[in-house]
Amino acid sequence: MAFFQRKIKKEETKSCSCGGKCDSESIDKAETVKAQEASVKILGSGCIKCNKLEEATKEALKQLGMDTAVDHVTDFSKIAEYGVMSTPALVIDGKVVSCGKVLKTEEVVKILQKFR
Repeated sequence: MAFFQRKIKKEETKSCSCGGKCDSESIDKAETVKAQEASVKILGSGCIKCNKLEEATKEALKQLGMDTAVDHVTDFSKIAEYGVMSTPALVIDGKVVSCGKVLKTEEVVKILQKFR
């Protein structure tokens, strides 16, 4: 057994959570994608309802002490990529969590706590 311990020299590498044979390049790429998706977005044309959802979301983030920028996506082709058919919609970390209604600040707080 001591013979094998001398022969095996492990390099210190980042580990993946899948248990697979990921190399550091693929792990770095996945972390970059995750960081890019770590966001809060409002999907909508910029109407009054969309702006109210954006205000409620910013207030919820403030209440939770989260320093996250809120992006407002108005391009309908990008909105369609999320599969959203009615706006306003709230997207957290790349996932649509609400669409078609204006959430109150308290509702956004609960959603943020659940998804973050």
